[in-house]
Amino acid sequence: MIHLGIIEDETSVRENLQIYFDDQDEMEVVQTAGSVEEFLETYSQGSPLNTLLLDIRLPGLSGLEGMRNIKSLIPEIDIIILSAYDDSDTIFKAICAGAISYISKRTELPKIKDAIMMVNRGGAYMSPSIARKVFDHLGPQPKKEGDVLTPRQQQIVQGLVDGLSYKMIADKYLISVETVRDHIKKIYKKLQVNSKAEVIRKKLDGEI
Repeated sequence: MIHLGIIEDETSVRENLQIYFDDQDEMEVVQTAGSVEEFLETYSQGSPLNTLLLDIRLPGLSGLEGMRNIKSLIPEIDIIILSAYDDSDTIFKAICAGAISYISKRTELPKIKDAIMMVNRGGAYMSPSIARKVFDHLGPQPKKEGDVLTPRQQQIVQGLVDGLSYKMIADKYLISVETVRDHIKKIYKKLQVNSKAEVIRKKLDGEI
């Protein structure tokens, strides 16, 4: 039997979840709360609670902040985030904080039930769109154009932004003016630009 807890501050959402899951043969809702603080205050030691649906945006402690307290109180509990937030940074933080699954609130109730059942069998679940965001977050990030420039070329670009002449840049970095000009040509080629103004614009726009 899955003994379920629900922490959700929207009363109508919390009640709908409770009604639906109480009606499932494999589940029993044993505790509901509108905040992490209320959950911690009303939790009874020895409760059979083993799975928790947890919202992130809550009054007082957020779901992310409250997970540590909940895990400290009930170390073996499986926490499933059920949230409207679906940005990759929040998802990743929730997983790092101890969530076993992350589901969008837009998910249909039978799908949420499937997720709970999967977690109860020792697995984990994510909505396909959520899983994509996690992989995007963990995968290699696209390189900025400036990543193709050498450290010296980056210094020369900064010199251009600072309004230095080729001679001043050469003096600053103890290189010849010809070396500066050679670097400038390579910078133009790498960035596919034709003028100093375009290089400066890219730097100021954060592209390099």
